[in-house]
Amino acid sequence: MIADVKKSAEQKMQKTLEALKTDFSKVRSGRPHTGLLDHVMVDYYGTPTPINQVANISLPDARTIGVVPWDKKMLNAIEKAIRESELGVNPMTVGEMVRVPMPPLTEERRRELTKIVKNEAEAARVAMRNIRRDANAHMKELLKEKQISEDDDRRGQEEIQKLIDRYIAEVDKSLQAKEAELMAV
Repeated sequence: MIADVKKSAEQKMQKTLEALKTDFSKVRSGRPHTGLLDHVMVDYYGTPTPINQVANISLPDARTIGVVPWDKKMLNAIEKAIRESELGVNPMTVGEMVRVPMPPLTEERRRELTKIVKNEAEAARVAMRNIRRDANAHMKELLKEKQISEDDDRRGQEEIQKLIDRYIAEVDKSLQAKEAELMAV
């Protein structure tokens, strides 16, 4: 019983950590990468479609992302979708490619991005605390139904606390790494 509760809590915490790392990867550091455009949706003949499903995305040089659509009629739609995304970039069509020049980050923008990353990390910590609360409530329910003893309940809560401590340390480690990456010039 306790092992099931602990296993369930650990799986949820692992998913929260993975979601945080995915969110961190979307926050731009000094170098462009193709993952920056993953969340951009293009109007593909009336259907919102992820950009990576309508075009090849590449890095022609160190400061530019290149987008080559499979259907040449999609050039304007792709350019418009990138311009309207919250990336704050100005794409331009050059021949059969949409070039997305990535401006260098200013000190002010780096600090802004650091605040965003800290907020995402705090949201992950809160989610993990909620998982702990739910697991502890489940243990109390088992105790009330007399399926486990008080000692088992206490032991289970201690194990869940150790688990959350480990995962929050992992969140903090990821946060420090991302902050260092953002602040590196």
